[in-house]
Amino acid sequence: MPPRWPREPDRGDPAYRKLEDRINFAVHVATYAAVNSGLWFFHIILKSNWPWLIWLSGIWAASLAFHLLYILLIADYSVTGVKPD
Repeated sequence: MPPRWPREPDRGDPAYRKLEDRINFAVHVATYAAVNSGLWFFHIILKSNWPWLIWLSGIWAASLAFHLLYILLIADYSVTGVKPD
């Protein structure tokens, strides 16, 4: 069952922004896992020589780590004050 938001979704709501950022991060992690595992699968099955694959996986994983650090440490979820119409 999908999560349900108890009130009208509003980008000005700090709890909604926090949840939205975490769901966005989860989508990025799922995309990374699907694409990266698929590339490594074909790399192993085809016995190909893809030296760029290690770099791609490492840089992408580092960017996910920075994304997580942003969500946990840097993001400001305080009330914005002005509600959009």
